[in-house]
Amino acid sequence: MATTSDIKNGRCIEMNHDIWQIIEFQHVKPGKGAAFVRTKLKSLNTGKVVDNTFQAGHKLTFARIERRPYQFLYKDDMGYNFMNNETYEQVSLQENLINNPGLLKEGESVEVLFHAEKELALSCELPQFVVLEITYTEPAIKGDTATSVTKPAELETGAKINVPGFVNQGEKIKIDTKTNSYVERFKG
Repeated sequence: MATTSDIKNGRCIEMNHDIWQIIEFQHVKPGKGAAFVRTKLKSLNTGKVVDNTFQAGHKLTFARIERRPYQFLYKDDMGYNFMNNETYEQVSLQENLINNPGLLKEGESVEVLFHAEKELALSCELPQFVVLEITYTEPAIKGDTATSVTKPAELETGAKINVPGFVNQGEKIKIDTKTNSYVERFKG
């Protein structure tokens, strides 16, 4: 059994008949009273995010989670289909188990999290940054380059994000998958 001192971002705990991934945590030692750990947890079964507070020294059961490299193949009625590049094993995941599925394009490399004892696919994580082409956006308005003006843009996957006014249709851009936001033009 582990305690709250073993908490780290990304680790998974078993609690209330579910597996929860620790998104962020903060050790708090108030001037008066006992120390505690404030956490933000994401359910790997439902995708729900909750805040939870543990008393310092609280016993936790960490789940053994493995990250395995997979490649996104296609989306159909059954969900999103991925293939392991080493074993060619395929797995299908529902949309709620994928962080930011709108930025997922065919052939993209991802990490699928598996519960090691149960061999159960829990969630899918995209790389931190993806490069996608803008299929539609309004042309830039002359003179709007001095301020931080943004405009909506549709990407090749169908997702919509806001981009700076100087970015044009047909350009490839780098996107942060955690915040679903524009980072920079792709220079490759």
